[in-house]
Amino acid sequence: MKNVKVYSTSTCAFCVKVKQFLKDNNVKFEDIDVSQNEERVREMVEKTGQMGVPVIDIEGEIIMGFDKERIRKALEL
Repeated sequence: MKNVKVYSTSTCAFCVKVKQFLKDNNVKFEDIDVSQNEERVREMVEKTGQMGVPVIDIEGEIIMGFDKERIRKALEL
């Protein structure tokens, strides 16, 4: 099982879609609500150089937005 982190906010529609896609494919992930944690915001910005969500970190591979095909490839689904 790969280590998956999703940086998101509760008001982001694409964040909800990413998390549902992962759940539908039985992928365990850490959900990081960056609207509630400034330290995790800094972590996300260091990884991406951007403030936009969702950000998916799959074993260090960073995927910006809900790019289903890149997520599938990174997870080998």
